Amino acid sequence: MSESFEHRLRVRYGETDQMGVVHHPNYLLYFEEARTAYMAHMGLPYGELERSGVGLAVRKLDLRYRGSAVFEDELCIRVTVGRIGAASVEFRYEVVRLADSALLATGSTELACIDLSREDRKPRLLPEELRALLDPAG
Repeated sequence: MSESFEHRLRVRYGETDQMGVVHHPNYLLYFEEARTAYMAHMGLPYGELERSGVGLAVRKLDLRYRGSAVFEDELCIRVTVGRIGAASVEFRYEVVRLADSALLATGSTELACIDLSREDRKPRLLPEELRALLDPAG
């Protein structure tokens, strides 16, 4: 597994529910925001990847809530690369509140590599450049 990448964000008011707690689907947005920041940090932003005809489509996700975040909490989303398959990659996440180091959520997404140049979006092998970035140990 790769070293972790950390992405920080502050909970916005619109992400909370009537009880003042982050509404549960926003954690999936936090995962995506952290994953795209990680990809850019590694030198292959999603936009560049997609312009090259390669897409990464979520085909499986897992999310476990362990605590609640509220408006204005500063969060750290830790991203690591898990299993890398021939045509897929798994990302793992931890959401931590920085003020008290409380673990608020854990999860993972499995992304299938797809060919964006095809109308049917058929799966394709992960490009070697992407594989090398995600798994430097090779």
